Amino acid sequence: MTSTPVRAHQFDSHDPVAIHQFLSATYDPKLRVQSRNAYQLSHNRVDAGPFAIATMHQNGHLDIDASTLRGLVVGRTRTARVDRACHGPADHFGPGDVFLVTRPEEPCRVQWHPGEVELCVLDLSVLAQVATTAPTRRPGPIRFTDLGPASAALARQWRNTTSFVSGVVLNNPAAGTQPLVIGNAARMLAAAALTVFPNTAFTEPTIGDRHDASTTTLRRAITFLEEHAHQDISAADIAAAARVSLRAVQLAFRRHLGTTPTAYLRRIRLDRAHHDLVRADPHRETVSAIASRWGFASHSRFTARYHASYGVPPRETLHA
Repeated sequence: MTSTPVRAHQFDSHDPVAIHQFLSATYDPKLRVQSRNAYQLSHNRVDAGPFAIATMHQNGHLDIDASTLRGLVVGRTRTARVDRACHGPADHFGPGDVFLVTRPEEPCRVQWHPGEVELCVLDLSVLAQVATTAPTRRPGPIRFTDLGPASAALARQWRNTTSFVSGVVLNNPAAGTQPLVIGNAARMLAAAALTVFPNTAFTEPTIGDRHDASTTTLRRAITFLEEHAHQDISAADIAAAARVSLRAVQLAFRRHLGTTPTAYLRRIRLDRAHHDLVRADPHRETVSAIASRWGFASHSRFTARYHASYGVPPRETLHA
């Protein structure tokens, strides 16, 4: 397994030219930034490849025009007030609010008043790893039909998801370098975005999907999982290996095993982690390192799952 580099970036300046150059290079080469007064910007970003999470604070009144933001950008106000307009009247956000900055490739205008905001930038390709559009629609990327969360509860779900990824994945040296952990975190964010913000993703199986959800499909999928559990694979990869749609492979696992492809994959990886713990030298290996190697970012969650499956905590297996 090769490590995925997680890079932390810090930028702090009160020079408008330097700030514009930095934001343009980071988010949108055509970005325009204007301010009514002097201001200072502090920007802390952790880039994990398929996604990045940034916290930004500034003390001025900024007018920002964006035209081609890279990826899907989800905003969360922490202390700032933000006004955003995309092909219509402006929407207004206060502390705690969650919103899509704009649809991918669509321009928008943002007024950012003094305070702090959080941005999560997600590579669009990750969306296709967890969902797809209906086969009757014209082929193309998933589109978001509303820029706001479907409910306050779902907005809270987004905040909880980003807090987990930031705290447990990106701030964990053992987990943050592992490709399985980063891939899982990216898909967790993608699934959350597709749940929180209304979109054209279609998850219900069609008649064809129901026909394809056979034991043959299940066997192909399980063979693929057993052979590739050490790699960063998604539900879409599993479906491709089984030669059926994403919905069909999900239905096959639910119909015949009462589980999901990703849950089954997690079970395989837990078993591989168990074998590594049995063989490991406790003077050279740790439970956290082995868990992270197999895609488990949270030490406490891994310990609970392991104990439930094997009857002892993983530390006891390591030191047996």
